Amino acid sequence: MYKELAGRRVLVTGGAGFIGSNLIESLLDSGNDVVCLDNFSTGKRKNIETFLSSPRFRLIEGDIRDMHTCIKAVEGIEYVFHQAALGSVPRSIADPVSATDVNIGGFVKMLFASKEEGVKRFIYAASSSTYGDNTDLPKIEEKIGQPLSPYAVTKYADELFAKVFADVYGMEVIGLRYFNVFGPRQDPEGAYAAVIPKFILQLMRHERPVINGDGTISRDFTYVENVIQANHLAALTENPAALNQVYNIACGESTTLNEMFRIIRDFVSEHDPAVERIDPAYGPDRKGDIRHSLASIEKAGKMLGYKPEVLLKDGLGNSIKWFYSELK
Repeated sequence: MYKELAGRRVLVTGGAGFIGSNLIESLLDSGNDVVCLDNFSTGKRKNIETFLSSPRFRLIEGDIRDMHTCIKAVEGIEYVFHQAALGSVPRSIADPVSATDVNIGGFVKMLFASKEEGVKRFIYAASSSTYGDNTDLPKIEEKIGQPLSPYAVTKYADELFAKVFADVYGMEVIGLRYFNVFGPRQDPEGAYAAVIPKFILQLMRHERPVINGDGTISRDFTYVENVIQANHLAALTENPAALNQVYNIACGESTTLNEMFRIIRDFVSEHDPAVERIDPAYGPDRKGDIRHSLASIEKAGKMLGYKPEVLLKDGLGNSIKWFYSELK
């Protein structure tokens, strides 16, 4: 078990989202006072409703694009965990203006508010999309390519702004490049739903999931508990060399969409044998997607002590149990 941050005053932006709400739960469980900032554009109230009765939890409903809201949110805060963003490559292609406004404009406002407040450390969600058209495997933090989507541009810009704020203002900043995170509380509905929760829900409904492309696209799928671990470790590190860096947060394992579908189908079939007969359909490749993604997690292991505790199969099993408990 990794060491957890405890007894601190922390802010989680985007705290009503999938990753943010899981992070808040862990921070409350380890004895921190937690402020959640969310405008509920993509986050869901049900994700945080169990926290509302805690005296150590406070919700600020507001937008990171509003400077006054950012200043209010960081008052008395020691650690900021910045998870707020408009995610999804297809969403950013459909609406690059909003993606830029939130992911860059809101990010810089949160950074500046944190600097003004004297926040001890700013930990933010970066993205594996930053690797763009670089085909090298595994992905190493120092070698990226050209972005393939507006979303990727925004997340890379965040890294550049974080470095400048560290250099110019002396801030302690750490970026965590998440790789295809999945787990409980992830939204299976909507046009921009991630593939794993979408497939789970479709199979539960006896619908035929559609795989983009031929299914040989591969990803380093990462269970959310590993991301939570990385955030705690990033807050706790006392190694000066570990600061003002970006880190891959993944499992260091590559799985094709076809393989991932079969694992999900096997688990769901344990609850409903009829699902075993459902095969996927195949559609066109998705714009802005890279073909293969596999992370080197050596840097995060060496500098932060990160080691994934839940690998793909166990994570999928946990996720499917959660979906059945919530939706059945």
